[in-house]
Amino acid sequence: MESILQIDNLTVSFDGFKAVNNVNTGIKKGEIRFFIGPNGAGKTTLLDAICGRVKPQSGQVKFLDREVTRYAEHEIVNVGIGRKFQVPSVFTNMTVYENMELAVVKDRSLYSSLFQRLRKEQIERIKDILVTIGLYEKRYNTPTALSHGEKQWLEIGMLLAQEPKLMLLDEPVAGMGRAETDKTGELLKKIAQNCTIVVVEHDMEFVRDYASKVTVLHEGAILDEGSVYDVQNNQKVIDVYLGRGGERDA
Repeated sequence: MESILQIDNLTVSFDGFKAVNNVNTGIKKGEIRFFIGPNGAGKTTLLDAICGRVKPQSGQVKFLDREVTRYAEHEIVNVGIGRKFQVPSVFTNMTVYENMELAVVKDRSLYSSLFQRLRKEQIERIKDILVTIGLYEKRYNTPTALSHGEKQWLEIGMLLAQEPKLMLLDEPVAGMGRAETDKTGELLKKIAQNCTIVVVEHDMEFVRDYASKVTVLHEGAILDEGSVYDVQNNQKVIDVYLGRGGERDA
């Protein structure tokens, strides 16, 4: 299967500290890839490097065979990589539907986002996404009336409105109960039919249930990579992560 994202010899340093240390990995189309590891392992910094928030000292990131290592964040978005952070960033004074309207407009200028009339296909896309994320019946509510999980789903929906080919999610189920966590996992499985997903996560039950493949990071480097079964039975992974409470400490 074709790789959508290829990371080669990637190193990111801050004042001499290697937050990401010579990372090499490839992610296939349709994967739900999980990055796990202890705090400070380099997981979020790796996402930052992929989406252009930080620039590496060496190595490269290739997306659909195009090198994007030095692209600015907005250029990364334009080629089809979307990023969701741990804390939802939605407009709380607007309705769920209005948030989706802003997200679906390709022209990101304030004037266009507020005053451009939506095309029929954009309106249909908003409806389809709201149904997918389970918020169609709450489309006229403001995010303040949503549960924590529903706010996360709204932001995932806003990302989907931008039609990404690759979605980066940072701890999407943090703070959720098990029911919302499971619903989020099923949502990611639906999304992965058309969009590759990379997840930083520390809920190992969630990882076991929904990962196509797992990459374990430790001190900025890849400690192991493979199926959930193989990774959780690797003694080195047990020693540095799972054996000291990995389900609670990412």
